[in-house]
Amino acid sequence: MITAIVLIDCATDAIPEVAENLANLPGVSEVYSVAGHVDLIAIVRVREFDQIAQVIAGSISKTPGVLNTESHIAFRAYSQHDLEEAFAIGLASAD
Repeated sequence: MITAIVLIDCATDAIPEVAENLANLPGVSEVYSVAGHVDLIAIVRVREFDQIAQVIAGSISKTPGVLNTESHIAFRAYSQHDLEEAFAIGLASAD
């Protein structure tokens, strides 16, 4: 699975509508409305690298209300769940 994080500037008066439209696009798994220098952050998850261009350039960038995007491709994911598994030594929990 290939993951891209897409930072999105959009028309201020259309943020909720743009977010809903983006969330309905194939390949977009989540859209967050955020505070900071961008309006929305979309998480794109696809199986093949070529699909990144289709989703971001072909769909997200062409969504009405989207003014600009900045994309970041994830190399590796880290989460609390991953860390617990990495440090587990196979003993049952004492809970």
